[in-house]
Amino acid sequence: MLFVVEEDLGERPAAGYVPSGELNDEEVVSRGQLGAFFAGMTIRANAFPEATQWSEGERRAVKAFWPRLVPVLPHEIIFIANPDGLLMDDGNSIGSDFVGSDAGEMRLVGALREVLRGGHLGYEEVRGVLRDLLPLDEKKMGRECESLISGFLIGQRMNRETVSELEAYCLAFDDELGSTPVADIRSLTHYGEPYDGNTRFFRSTLFVASVRACYGESSLLHGAEWMPPKGGVTEEQLLKFMGANVHLSLMDTKKLLEDEDVGFAYISHREACPSLFSLIALREHIKKRPPIATSEKVQQFVRARGREAMVAGFYHEGYEDPLLMLMKRRGVHAGLVVKGEEGSLSMTTRLRPVNASSKGFPVNYCSGFRSSINSGSYVNAGVSHESFNVVVNAKELGFEPTDTPRTDRSVVRNLELGLAALRGEKGPAYDRIVLNAGMVDHLLGCDGADDIPSALARAREAIDSGKALQRIMSYIKRSHRAK
Repeated sequence: MLFVVEEDLGERPAAGYVPSGELNDEEVVSRGQLGAFFAGMTIRANAFPEATQWSEGERRAVKAFWPRLVPVLPHEIIFIANPDGLLMDDGNSIGSDFVGSDAGEMRLVGALREVLRGGHLGYEEVRGVLRDLLPLDEKKMGRECESLISGFLIGQRMNRETVSELEAYCLAFDDELGSTPVADIRSLTHYGEPYDGNTRFFRSTLFVASVRACYGESSLLHGAEWMPPKGGVTEEQLLKFMGANVHLSLMDTKKLLEDEDVGFAYISHREACPSLFSLIALREHIKKRPPIATSEKVQQFVRARGREAMVAGFYHEGYEDPLLMLMKRRGVHAGLVVKGEEGSLSMTTRLRPVNASSKGFPVNYCSGFRSSINSGSYVNAGVSHESFNVVVNAKELGFEPTDTPRTDRSVVRNLELGLAALRGEKGPAYDRIVLNAGMVDHLLGCDGADDIPSALARAREAIDSGKALQRIMSYIKRSHRAK
């Protein structure tokens, strides 16, 4: 456990590891990395089961190197590593006396003390911390605030966020840009793909949105151009490469949803929620997914006068129920979580391997709820929902089993596959677009999708008629009319 630490941590490149496990001499550990690392170490020691607490090797390393680190570490890092002055045998009270430098940091330090003990926070406490400290601007990066926020984010993830904590991350900045625009459309589905994109397989959601728009099922996609830890292909990259305007405001997005020749839209986190977008640089330093990686998938940047639904992808078991709870908190009529490939919400036609592990949910597992109420006024608690769980078997629905096309971080390859499918070229990409459009319609209880064959048939017709391709072409042109 070796660190290169400099007293001036404000100017530094991102740290990297060499095969020996040590850092190159010219690379400096950032405050964000130190905050995340020591928060993880502290929580493991304080709250994890004995088998996953510090190993004997880690204990020896701490004993040998901690005395050498204390003189050069910033005080907030010593606090994170030794918050009560009891974990490290260093004989000082820096951690127990640490309070932060202003009112916002004082609130964060108090909350972080509880997190470092393995504890949880209430909705208002988490929301208050976020509102105090974000957006995270350049003045805060490289200073103690960076370490504290990093430790807070990774600490809450390690403690496994409660529903109240996730709800605070989800709703904290709903009013950042004022009231939510309401689009004059009969149906709107909010798509919550993982913001960090796909690194291996074809990402179909943009093309699915163009298909669904052909028969009046509008879709709102949201995300970022690039996001750690995966840094994969995203919808923003695809649209930008095709020449679309990816700097749309909420009102621009509303107009595209209402446009009879378009009917779907994409909005970047950059424009929709600047405070949370400001964390991207810090997220690159801490690497692991913070609580925001879950809550950002359940956003409602534009509302509809008609029926609303949400769809989100997940990978780790245990997050499907909190995601559905957040969807209900949004007041939508239907919600769906999908375990797609790479944690996306894209279902596959690939057969499940015979030797696949029986642990956890398989790919194509779907869980959700839907309401029989079709009025756009549904916002009240206590409305009955029909809940469901299903594993979609594409072969039983008539699809030829095929491996998912590889794209390996290539935007061009992803577009080649998607646009060829929208031109009617049959194959794995075409089948995945049809499967995901039709099954989402059916599972959400959309009009005209009561039975699966009918839902799949109208998705095929939208492609084979050329209408879906025309929708994307119209989107590219009309996105530039935004003022």
